Amino acid sequence: MTNLPYLCDTPQKLKSDLTLVLAHGAGAPMDSDFMGALAGLICAGGISVVRFEFPYMAQRRETGKKRPPDRMPALMAAFEQVVDELGGAEACVVAGKSMGGRVASMLLAENRARAAISLGYPFHPPGKPDNVRRDHWPQIKRPWLIVQGTRDPFGKPGEVNAYGLPASARVQWLEDGDHDFKPRKASGLTQGQHWQQAADWVCEFMVGLGK
Repeated sequence: MTNLPYLCDTPQKLKSDLTLVLAHGAGAPMDSDFMGALAGLICAGGISVVRFEFPYMAQRRETGKKRPPDRMPALMAAFEQVVDELGGAEACVVAGKSMGGRVASMLLAENRARAAISLGYPFHPPGKPDNVRRDHWPQIKRPWLIVQGTRDPFGKPGEVNAYGLPASARVQWLEDGDHDFKPRKASGLTQGQHWQQAADWVCEFMVGLGK
């Protein structure tokens, strides 16, 4: 496995001994606006955050050429490598935006992390609510936090509530948020508020794991 690039956000005062390992989505890198904002807000809440890039995204950064995501076994292997380098499964909570959150949940199904967090889980491809990505769910026994916008085309409340998530999973809904947690202006809410709320939920979840 090649060396993967990292970005580390370390708080002045830690509130958890666990490290949050945060993976990007399919199309945007680890330093996108979403990733940078969430990492900073979570760090401000007392949680150590390490962002990394999957091999295909790292290559895109080097060559400037867009590449499709690696296949799931390669994504999982890269994620697991980072977890191993940061102290192993019991020292890490795996998390990710969209595709990264799906990979995190698949690691959780194999008990390769203390817990998992999915920020905008891609429950199904947009427009295909019956094509649910849930084959690994029965194996998930450890805590899993999902933060989802109510307008997310990859999974809305009416659909998700009928899917039968694992007993250890908890979904927190951001009102009127899309896949990037952005609400419409008419809602009276802002993307910044939703990012802060998501970060607060993540920090609360992480601190709770230590109790």
